[in-house]
Amino acid sequence: MVEGRVTRGTTGTNRLRRVDRWIATLPALRNADDPLVVDLGYGASATTSLELYDRLERIRPDVEIVGIEIDPERVKKASERAKPGVSFRLGGFEVPGRDPIIIRAFNVLRQYNEAEVLENWKRMSARLQPAGTLVEGTCNEIGRVCSWVAITREGPQSLTVSLRLAELERPSIVAERLPKALIHRNVPGERVHEFLEALDRHWQYNAGVGAFGPSQRWIAVAKAMKSEGWPVHGPQSRWKLGELTVDWEAVSPAGFRWA
Repeated sequence: MVEGRVTRGTTGTNRLRRVDRWIATLPALRNADDPLVVDLGYGASATTSLELYDRLERIRPDVEIVGIEIDPERVKKASERAKPGVSFRLGGFEVPGRDPIIIRAFNVLRQYNEAEVLENWKRMSARLQPAGTLVEGTCNEIGRVCSWVAITREGPQSLTVSLRLAELERPSIVAERLPKALIHRNVPGERVHEFLEALDRHWQYNAGVGAFGPSQRWIAVAKAMKSEGWPVHGPQSRWKLGELTVDWEAVSPAGFRWA
């Protein structure tokens, strides 16, 4: 049985470039014996699946992308653009077919209730290869404000925010594009609220560094966050792109339990 509901299916060229280039760095993909990647809920056109293939094929020439959609008409339309390495099939959170190393589910759970997130995280992650990763998140319409959670079979591991730094007023703009598990938790007393406040504070404090460019300012923010005790991941080359990744435990909602 197909599990899920038809969502709006909004998509656009280059919208998911930030998360795609992050996925390309994952050791699990680079080292996989079977580099199968699922684009779950690709939307009204085949665009994001085809772009994902183009980006990942550069580092894994044998990568295989399977786009999965719950709407039969979307599958039929996308299949007209299938090519070697990229195919499309009907399905939902049950992720039909063989186990993938990566599942990308972007702008899907955003349209569900928060109470439905955990069960669908578990449903999708259970379909992963043992070393696999579920990447679940959301972005704005042109892909300049993004965030995502990396989830393994053991549960969520990290939160990443990725922002276009040019003309950025404050990092907390990402609040409106947090994953569904966090978007309603940006309130006093919640860890993600403290995280966004810290980002804004350090962005403002390092305004002077902006004279050397917004990337240098963001690098200074990442270093300051790390010095303050936030479990920030490197390397600096990722920060330069406007990314910042922290351990899930640093932003996990109050009362969250995986088991």
